[in-house]
Amino acid sequence: MKAIFQDHYGSTDVLELRDVDEPAIGEDEVLVSVRAAAVNPADWGLMRGVPYVLRVGYGLRTPKNGIRGTDMAGEVTAIGSNVTLFQPGDEVYGSGRGAFAEHVAAAESKLALKPTNLTFEEAAAVPMAATTALKGLRDTARLEPGQRILINGASGGVGTFAVQIAKWMGAEVTGVCSTRNVDMVASIGADHVIDYTTTDFTSNGQRYDVILDNVASHSLSETFGALTRKGLLLPNNGSFENRWLASIPRILGALVMSLFRSQRAKLFLGTESRDDLLTIKHLIETGELTPVIDRSYQLSETAEAIAHVGGGHARGKVVIIV
Repeated sequence: MKAIFQDHYGSTDVLELRDVDEPAIGEDEVLVSVRAAAVNPADWGLMRGVPYVLRVGYGLRTPKNGIRGTDMAGEVTAIGSNVTLFQPGDEVYGSGRGAFAEHVAAAESKLALKPTNLTFEEAAAVPMAATTALKGLRDTARLEPGQRILINGASGGVGTFAVQIAKWMGAEVTGVCSTRNVDMVASIGADHVIDYTTTDFTSNGQRYDVILDNVASHSLSETFGALTRKGLLLPNNGSFENRWLASIPRILGALVMSLFRSQRAKLFLGTESRDDLLTIKHLIETGELTPVIDRSYQLSETAEAIAHVGGGHARGKVVIIV
């Protein structure tokens, strides 16, 4: 099969389209013929092997799995002996190991049937970003109707889903983005949109019950200052500027600072599960949630796609058509 492979960590120059063996599947796994895959900031980081601390699990000098990518949508072609939820021919979406390829192995627990009203390209854009937003707002923040939430980085992958999920949960939503994305963020449901090139949300006098911070554009003290007295900060910055620890120091700093303030900070992990994918599928099929796609690339153009996401200005999601 064709796949985007890397033998070493580095820039996009390490990525190569080559022929490799189809992945073997385990008893609880499914083989999926990939129709589309999505690029996440994590793909940019793992391509370069940063943060270095994660190399303990992903390979110290070279990646254990040379094929990048997790989010995908496609058709089931084979199932493991213990798989009961899927059959060959089913159209699915979710995550697997090495999705920038013609076939991917995926755990049954990481898949769900594709939303019926989405194309494969649209469905591939959903898993990691949408479930991260869902975990943060529903499970960690426990957002309530009428609460005021600010989403910093509202035009990105997680941000565009978070705006829509927060509206579904009944919150009053303020999105922060650049000038070119103001109309888009408003169109997906934000009640208020702040253009960060002209307005600083930490000094405009507004206070919020929850802040989902996807970009870490301000100091922690400034960000905490934009919360109500008992507000909650959800730090979700995926920056890789710190090559050793990435965003871990900022997240830990927020947790420590919250010990000495009336405001709180909480850590959350956006790990996909079948139950979450089914919830997202329902929201999509009922019109509550729509993926925003910046642009699409062919499999042979994966390096360009990852470079675009690594630049930090993708509008919604970037998709690879396989």
